[in-house]
Amino acid sequence: MLEYTYKTRVYYRDVDQMGIVYYSRYLEYFEAARTELLRSIDFDITKIEKMGYYLPVIACHCDFQKPATFNDEISVITKITNLPRATLKILYEICDSTDQLLVVGYTNHAFVNSANKTSKPPKKLIEKLRGYYV
Repeated sequence: MLEYTYKTRVYYRDVDQMGIVYYSRYLEYFEAARTELLRSIDFDITKIEKMGYYLPVIACHCDFQKPATFNDEISVITKITNLPRATLKILYEICDSTDQLLVVGYTNHAFVNSANKTSKPPKKLIEKLRGYYV
């Protein structure tokens, strides 16, 4: 299993008038964490796109356990638990600085080529990920 922890802080731009993180911001935290997860294995989005592949989100989900608030330090634990086939599922857990669970969720991504047709994942990505699934 591939796992990466992305840390950030909740800024004023992230919160509503009650000082609570606005619900759609969690998807932005997911995106930042996903980008850093791929970068951590030297396979960032730019490399994937240069190879002629794209990873549009085809589904996403969040379950909110407890709110994050202004100035909180949060960790987004990002996991790929299975080798991708036609799709890639990424799991997320967001925790506060005391490791209390705030949000769990996932995103599903399709692999599409430059003609916007579904395709298998790039072989180089599978080779890179295979070492995490023994």
